[in-house]
Parts: sequence; structure tokens; C-alpha cells
Amino acid sequence: MNLKLNSEFGRLRAVITHRPGREIERLTPDNTSELLFEDVPYLEGMQKEHDEFTSLIRNASGAEVYRLRDLLIEVLQQPGRKTQLFNDLLMHIDSESFTDDLLARYSTAECANMLIAGIKVKELKRKMKGEFISRLEHEKYVIDPSPNLYFMRDPAAIIQEGVICSHMKFSGRQRESRLLQMIFENHPDFKDIYRPIFSGPLLETETPTIEGGDVIVLSAKALAIGCSERTNENAIAMVAREILKNDAVERVYQVQLPPKRNFMHLDTVFTIIDENLVVTYPDAMNSILQTCVYRKESIDAEGTVALSKEILNESIITVLKKEIPYLEVVETGDGNADFASREQWYDGANVFAIGPRRVITYNRNKFTNRALREAGVEVLETSSSELSRGLGGPRCMTMPLWRMEL
Repeated sequence: MNLKLNSEFGRLRAVITHRPGREIERLTPDNTSELLFEDVPYLEGMQKEHDEFTSLIRNASGAEVYRLRDLLIEVLQQPGRKTQLFNDLLMHIDSESFTDDLLARYSTAECANMLIAGIKVKELKRKMKGEFISRLEHEKYVIDPSPNLYFMRDPAAIIQEGVICSHMKFSGRQRESRLLQMIFENHPDFKDIYRPIFSGPLLETETPTIEGGDVIVLSAKALAIGCSERTNENAIAMVAREILKNDAVERVYQVQLPPKRNFMHLDTVFTIIDENLVVTYPDAMNSILQTCVYRKESIDAEGTVALSKEILNESIITVLKKEIPYLEVVETGDGNADFASREQWYDGANVFAIGPRRVITYNRNKFTNRALREAGVEVLETSSSELSRGLGGPRCMTMPLWRMEL
């Protein structure tokens, strides 16, 4: 394993997932919008479906499936890590001794749960006493929950030259990428092979934001990044400067996505499932009116890359045909506009490739799955009544770490 990926479909060898936990039960009809959800899922149903999903990955691919919570506990057990992370998270608490008091009363596993599910003042009061605690608002969260964390694709992305640790658009998700960065930097399985390509905002005229769902490896030589509600041009240019530096990657495409909820990330528009096969949502593909490509123009003595940027007056499908010879396209809904619209809401185009023409999909997207099978794809269906309520598909729920080289 080297934490570098040259394809989206090589045989899967290792992946990170997160089994939904108590953070899902923090969702209420009043806070779903604030926490970026459309609905209130049933936790036990989600867990049963997620267990089926991860078992399918293991059994069908033989890949190692890392659980985020287990990795987090192993890192927090290292001397000083809990204090470091909680000091950062609790800067808003006006008490120098608060972090020390909290960490003295909670086990490492409890601290990991807190970092994922959050914790309210009233929950702290069961273990912590004193005048400072009594002054805090009873129902207020000291650490907010992270119910989106089961969408493991977003906090980071492994690409040709290393790891993009996302700087996420909404503050409620930014802790997710901080946890992944700490794992990559400190866990013994990753720390010696971790090469950060992008690891957060710098001083720029516009804060750079990027999320892993917008990042798709087209080939060893080309990367596509969606310019979306969640990922902006400033971050894309920063990533392009870094990965074009060594000439291994030659082209970075910026794909302008329409500002619609069901086009949230680039991987809701299309995914690559073999060297010449993609599955797409046709309405979105037809709505993409601008794509541009970055190339390296020059590099100075300090290693700073100057970029050239070419605006392409052609569709994203035309761009893909240039990058992927003899391209075949499977459309969601099997070409029926009504079926495509229904199944796109539940991420029909967001399938997870565990090998060439071998994908895991939601079972509810029956017309898309039929079209994939007719194209010669092995379709492995997983239950989706509750997982799909967060509006993310099988690709969204996975962070591949290692695939076999093609």
C-alpha cells in the first residue's frame, strides 16, 4: 500500500468505511437542514444495511476494510494525541483546565465516540461537576455531532500523487477531515506512506474548499475535480499546482457543476467502472456547460508551478471520450428520463467499483442496475432503505486506499 491511486476501478485491496453510530440519533426534524440531511434515518436499520455493505466488500473483493472508529482509537492511545486534538476542538471553552478534567474522566473509546457523535453539556454533567460546568447551557453541544461521517469519500481523497485532506465547505463537517488527517499522520499503517497534496486553507482571497466526492481519477495522467457547491476554483488550482509539479499527472480538469442538490458532487454525475466504461446521469451531463483544463506552464527555482488554463467549449462527455478511448456510457434509469430522475435522487450513478466491471450498487436503483448488467457489469446489490436517506451512494460511503495497478 502506498496511498496513491491511478484508477477508480482497479481491484480493491484496502478501504476505510465508517459504521453509522449514535451521531445519527442526534438528528431531529428540527436540525436536519443544519446537519446537511434531508430526513431522519433509523439507526438500527442503517447499521444492518452498512454491515451488509461492508461484508459484501470483504467477501466479493477480499479487500481489507478499515473502520474509522478503530483507527481513531488506536491513534488516540498514542501519548499526547487526545490532549492535542481536544485542545483544538475546545478552544471556545473559556476554561484552561476543562480539557484536562474531561480527559481524566473519559476512556479513549469514549473520547473517540465523543469526536464522532458529539456530546451535550447535560451528558458531561453526569461525570463532571463544579461551578464552571454548572454555568454551561444544559442542552448545548460542547462538541457537535458528525452524522455525515459515514460518507467517508468526502473528508479526503487518494489520488495519483498522494492524499488530498479536504477543507470542507460547511463548518459542521470540517472536523471529519481533521480526524482523517490525524490518522494518516500518526497511525502506523499510514504515517510512513502519507504524502499530503492539500491539507487545508492558506491565506487566499477566497478560502479554498474541496471535498473528496468531487475528485475522480480519470487515468494515471489525468484528474477531474468538480467545481461545485462544496469545492471551489481556488482549491482546484492549488491541487493542480501540486500534482502537476512532477509531470506524472499532466492534466487537471475543472468541471463546472450546476448548483442543484442532486448534483452535489462530481461523483453524483458520473463514475468510472472500467477502463472504457462510465455510468452517468444524463440530465446532469447535459447541464454541464463549462469545463476547463489546467496544465503546467512553467516551474521556478523554488518549485512553484505556473498554470495554463484552457476553457473547453465542449461537453464533459466529449472530454471523457478524449481521455478514455472507445468510451461506453451507461445512463441511469436505463435511458428513461423519469426512472433516471427517481434513481438519481438515490445516487444511481454513484456506484462503487471493487474491480473492473464489478460494482456495488443500491438495490433500489433497479433500472440503472439492469442497464449495467446489460453492459456486461457484475452488479452486487446492497440494501438501501435507510443508508440512502443521507443522499449518498456506495461510492460516497468508501475511501479506497489501495487498488491493484493496471
